[in-house]
Amino acid sequence: MTAEPINPIPKVADNRETPEAVTTMVRHVRETWQEVEPYTPEVAQFFYGMLFTLAPEARDFFPIHMDVRSGKLVRAIVNILQSVDRPDDVAPYLVQLGRDHRKFGVQPHHYEAIGTALLAAVKRQLQEAWTPEVERAWAEAFTIVARSMQDAAEADEYPPSWTGTVAEHRRLSWDLALVRIEPDRHIPFRPGQYLSVEVPQRPRLWRYLSPANAPRTDGSLEFHVRAIDGGWVSRGIVGHTQPGDVWRFGAPMGRLHVDRDAGRDVVMIAGGTGVAPLQSILDDLGRFGKNPNVTIFYGGQKREDLYALESLRSLASVNPWLTVRPVVEQDEGLSGFEVGTLPDAVTAHGAWHDHDVLVSGSPAMIRATVSRMLVAGTALDQIRYDPFTIE
Repeated sequence: MTAEPINPIPKVADNRETPEAVTTMVRHVRETWQEVEPYTPEVAQFFYGMLFTLAPEARDFFPIHMDVRSGKLVRAIVNILQSVDRPDDVAPYLVQLGRDHRKFGVQPHHYEAIGTALLAAVKRQLQEAWTPEVERAWAEAFTIVARSMQDAAEADEYPPSWTGTVAEHRRLSWDLALVRIEPDRHIPFRPGQYLSVEVPQRPRLWRYLSPANAPRTDGSLEFHVRAIDGGWVSRGIVGHTQPGDVWRFGAPMGRLHVDRDAGRDVVMIAGGTGVAPLQSILDDLGRFGKNPNVTIFYGGQKREDLYALESLRSLASVNPWLTVRPVVEQDEGLSGFEVGTLPDAVTAHGAWHDHDVLVSGSPAMIRATVSRMLVAGTALDQIRYDPFTIE
């Protein structure tokens, strides 16, 4: 920590900026962040040090054992700041994020502390490049984000969090488990949404999970969790979850959905456990007699990775609007399977004009799929994926 005085985040006027002013503001943020980004570990360490000085109680928002140099939170905040010139994309996400963060007990003064710490950390790294114009740009961008989240939190009618009890834990394979939760009260999620989850084996390590079912009359939720290398939470869930464990949930989030009234057919692209939110949507569509035609590409490295394939095929057998196209990267001589990566398989069928496209999977899979589809001629506004998956 440096000995220089702590300057609070500058106060800015109400958000009445013109589109041109917002564009200039975001350009300043992006250009200066390009200079700072290589030093993210140092920026993150300074950021956390100042944040916990300004608001010591904020330490309880984070895991007991945390890597202050990882920079994940700093990167996430900056990614949002660089998106405020795309209000149609970022505004709904900020509303959901503001509601979700109520689970931490975040108060208005915490936003000010975070903003002050962030600007101080970036200023320290930029030094002479931190001009009044740059400072104003960062302050205005953060203020837009903070106000949106605070307004959403204040307007939310639901509780800050929910709890639920593990009713079933079943291993589907050595690294994959199905967990069924019975919430203590109704969680108002929509098909395709995801929830932030805290499990007793890993307190304060919140992770995002998607229910694989549509809302049920009994309120139960089914999650499919794969243990990943280095994944403290996923490995804890798969290996150590027991019936009777109590999980805690944040507010539902996400924008994956199917508009049944739009008159457009749908292509879904799922990698691994990314199939879960799409299963939730298909489960919901199964309640209706008439739906848009849906084609789902479901991929993995090998056949055994497609754990939900038989369930999808069973659903397709009684719903003529659904077509299932399994994809494997390793050619195993399987009948009815396409061979290659998901981006290869999807774009081999063209650009999917006049389709809504839903993509769900790992960050790398989503980036590759979206990039390839754009090159193939798919319009960006046709494609939906959830922001939290792209870091």
